[in-house]
Amino acid sequence: MTSTALQHSTAPTVPAPPTAARILRRCRELAAPALAEAVDGLHPWIAEMAGYALGRCEVGGAPADHSQGKGVRQALAVLGAEAVSGPAEAGVPGAVAVELVHTFSLLHDDIMDGDALRRGRPALWKAYGTGPAVLAGDALFALAVETLALTPHAGLAVRQLTTALGDLVRGQADDLLFADRPWTGPDAVGVGEYEAMAERKTGALLGCALALGARLAGAPGGTVAVLDRAGRHLGVAFQIADDVLGIWGDPSVTGKPVHGDLRQGKKTLPVLAALGAPGGIELAALLGSSVPLDGEGVRRAAALVERAGGRAAAVREARRHLTAADTLLAGVPLAPGPAADLRTVLSALADRAI
Repeated sequence: MTSTALQHSTAPTVPAPPTAARILRRCRELAAPALAEAVDGLHPWIAEMAGYALGRCEVGGAPADHSQGKGVRQALAVLGAEAVSGPAEAGVPGAVAVELVHTFSLLHDDIMDGDALRRGRPALWKAYGTGPAVLAGDALFALAVETLALTPHAGLAVRQLTTALGDLVRGQADDLLFADRPWTGPDAVGVGEYEAMAERKTGALLGCALALGARLAGAPGGTVAVLDRAGRHLGVAFQIADDVLGIWGDPSVTGKPVHGDLRQGKKTLPVLAALGAPGGIELAALLGSSVPLDGEGVRRAAALVERAGGRAAAVREARRHLTAADTLLAGVPLAPGPAADLRTVLSALADRAI
């Protein structure tokens, strides 16, 4: 080859690895038809409410296309199947089941917390009423179990889901009881206690999603268990990121009011970490006041949390749990490409707030 030819030759183009957004979209689109088919088989009124909760329609059933999140749990189920060298389609029933359970938990969560908005729209209980919202949530959970009961690994898959749901309920119970605990003193909620709650309330379903995908693809039990644990660590990091966004997030992105968690007096990790720091005395006095915080009060509280190191501590804890998840994934034999996709998604999920 001449020097001229060498000058004009080009090396083969190596495609850039897919972004987290692209991976999530691929998994969502794969699961979407099965999710729609499952929901459409419900009682028409309940199907309408489920469609509203999933962003597919307005009140009354008019078609809509509202963003309802990134589809994280759906993606983890699909990636769990691919990571153990199974076809992506094997994870679809798991993706549908965990999305139904996640939606069910949000419907009931909004009622328990009194949250009137969900992703910028009236929460289902505000749009349809409390009783109908409870009924819709119950129907979605039953549909999730039915979805897995029709798979080749029905027994183990349903057990995986119900175990996660039991943990989710325990975590939600702890979270509700935290509201009545004092901000300081021997009965105050500690950071470790809070993280244990987050692992159950948020981590259980993320771990279940990842494990279900692997289970439905025929992975051995040991691998399934490791993926479950990795997903639980991701869940804690994910919850901590939500806590950060709940104080400092952009309402146009989160769909919730700025400083909303502080205004509601929620015990979140940044606040608990700040209260346990030397600089948390002024914050404790502010939060312990019998007078509800007004706009200026919540802005001051947010500044005090940051000044006392609460935000920085939350970032450190989220990263620690991400590292733990990554270490677990490195310890089991996974298909290189899907494993890389999984790590891309894991990193991006927590990086949204840290």
